[in-house]
Amino acid sequence: MTLISSINPTTGKVIKQFQPHSNEEINIALRKADTVFHEWKELDVSERSKLLSDFSQLLRNKKQELGELITLEMGKVIKQSVAEVVKCADTIDYFAVHAEELMQPEKAETDAAQSMVSYEPMGPVLAIKPWNFPFWQVLSATSHILAAGNVMLLKHSSYVPMCALKMEELLLEAGFPEGVFRTLLIDGPTASSLISRDEIKAVSFTGGEIAGKKVAELAARNMKKFVLELGGSDPFIVLADADVEKAATVAVPSRCINTGQTCIAAKRFIVVQEVAEEFTSKFVDVTEKLKLGDPMDKTTDIGPLVREEQISILEQQVKDAISKGAKALLPGGRVEREGFFYSPMVLADATPEMKVMTEETFGPVAPIISVKNEQEAITVANSTQFGLGASIWTEDREKGALLARKLETGMVAINAFFRPEACMPFGGIKGSGMGREMAKHGFYEFMHLKSIKIY
Repeated sequence: MTLISSINPTTGKVIKQFQPHSNEEINIALRKADTVFHEWKELDVSERSKLLSDFSQLLRNKKQELGELITLEMGKVIKQSVAEVVKCADTIDYFAVHAEELMQPEKAETDAAQSMVSYEPMGPVLAIKPWNFPFWQVLSATSHILAAGNVMLLKHSSYVPMCALKMEELLLEAGFPEGVFRTLLIDGPTASSLISRDEIKAVSFTGGEIAGKKVAELAARNMKKFVLELGGSDPFIVLADADVEKAATVAVPSRCINTGQTCIAAKRFIVVQEVAEEFTSKFVDVTEKLKLGDPMDKTTDIGPLVREEQISILEQQVKDAISKGAKALLPGGRVEREGFFYSPMVLADATPEMKVMTEETFGPVAPIISVKNEQEAITVANSTQFGLGASIWTEDREKGALLARKLETGMVAINAFFRPEACMPFGGIKGSGMGREMAKHGFYEFMHLKSIKIY
């Protein structure tokens, strides 16, 4: 069997290698998950909430250590890695507080003496998660999946096996019963094969559209519930009446957070021509001030990309844009040094047919396109297969709210960059997925709804 290698993106060198789990180990894990589910779901919700609270406190106590692990294994700058761990803890606390309320049956008025809708957990959930937020992508889902009485089997990205194993270790340390959360070190085809297994009742998938469609097909064929959170090419729309300086100042971290390797990062900057020159100039000024370097340094803003392949993909996308008339205002690009570094690049005169506008760019490349008015801005924003998040900048909040409803996305922020919060559903439409994570909407995704009438 091919070993799973953890590689430090800062140096390009192997940190550690892992033997994938054998078929026998996988079978044991599945049987254990099926058995422990029946015990876990019967545990009083207050006891599950207490374990979640203990876990969140453990994350906070170890935030620096865990942040350094994230940075070591996938290259995120340390200040963002530590913040990722804290955000996980905050989200877990939310469901620890609200789980009991969310589990309460919903009363209904019928011809019966008493009627209600009961919420009941489905069983073991197979979670297939990506590398870019090694803890958040997993624990944001884990928080409500476990709170609801389900159990989880994790197939994490093979780029981050140390993070995957660490989360299982921490949950056990917090007191969770063995088998409630289990990491499986397996490849993609093996994970896909598990969807048909009787022990698996649902699938939570975050990743690319092609793989997401395959998961959906396999889950539907086996009558399994699934939630898909796929890619994005989020528009960042700046209207003529916007606070342009503030918009540009926020736009840069919106594009470059996690070195641009974020599904909900702003990826297409759509600016009304009246303010396009001002916005572009400020955007370039702010971008030039970003510090590229050692991600363990607290002052670093831009770390390495996760792998060499990511650099190659960006280079192809940028080459396409330049060949079609885009101008590199900030050249950026591959950095000739140890590791997988790519300096931020700003492209002016972008047009809708360029790959940087039609594909998801997973790195610090920012295409800026000028449009005549707000209507054209909405048209360009919607001219994509994606529909995850968006940002609109205008001093007229009422107009912003109206335009938000015209955008074909799952999430919109007005005069800000959209950030996930536990109390708000997270997810997209079109090629960006279906179903939701977090909030009550995510909580109920992996619950059976049972109608009960008492006469």
